[in-house]
Amino acid sequence: MSLGFVFPGQGAQTVGMASDFLESDPCVRERLEEANDALGFDLAAMILSGPADRLASTEVTQPALLAVGIALWQAWRARGGALPTAMAGHSLGEYTALTAAGAIAFADAVRLVHARGRFMQEASPVGEGAMAAIIGLDDDEVMAHCEAVAGVVQPANLNAPGQVVISGAAAAVASAVDACKEAGARRAVPLNVSGPFHCELMRPAAERLRVALDETPIRAPDVTVLHNVDALPAEGADAIRAKLMEQLCRPVRWSDCARAIGERGVKRMVECGPGNVLAGLERRIDRSIKVTGIGTRDGMEAALA
Repeated sequence: MSLGFVFPGQGAQTVGMASDFLESDPCVRERLEEANDALGFDLAAMILSGPADRLASTEVTQPALLAVGIALWQAWRARGGALPTAMAGHSLGEYTALTAAGAIAFADAVRLVHARGRFMQEASPVGEGAMAAIIGLDDDEVMAHCEAVAGVVQPANLNAPGQVVISGAAAAVASAVDACKEAGARRAVPLNVSGPFHCELMRPAAERLRVALDETPIRAPDVTVLHNVDALPAEGADAIRAKLMEQLCRPVRWSDCARAIGERGVKRMVECGPGNVLAGLERRIDRSIKVTGIGTRDGMEAALA
């Protein structure tokens, strides 16, 4: 049976994630220590002990989730877990997928997403941007309401049928939320986030990221990785760089990524990271694919069985 691997993005983090693997799987501690060395500060302490508000800071969250995702991936492989047919990651998770697939060295990836988080945080002053979740309208309806509003607002995450996150200037997002409510959305609520991610307000961050990507060695992955911007693999390192840069300003097409994995014959999927957000989305996208999370030791053992 073909296997798919998916890696969660920002918001999945929890204090203490992966801590129950420290004694049973030496590679977990090794990866956390390597991340500390790469960054020059004690990321592992924030992952294992918090405080939660510091772990939630974008420039910390991103390397933390990547480090944990790769640690779990290596634990999976060390325990005899199978190689997947295809991989994808949600936003930040795309970098974890590329690292697991061998396209980016772990230390390079940790430094890259730490910089990415800082660029994203600095691209829009606090309070000027916003994001909101729209539940109960299809993608085209949400897009039309965004286009009808004055100012920058656009779909940021096309997560599952009837579940879209929008992003942009705070006033424009508020107007789009009102329009979606009037159109019959079951829920249309602002999100507690630190910036307007995956929209054109991230263009300054994308330009800074371009420089960091150019300085980072990247090669073709050993496993097919489907990218957020188009749900397709990239043809070569330069194409990977281009897609990662554009990802900051364009929607995460997660529904399309999940369907594209299924179209490759995958009937079983592993969520490699803390929590089960992607498993919940998959139930809305394609119930025929079974998703198992390996963010806990019990989950890992069940997935391997």
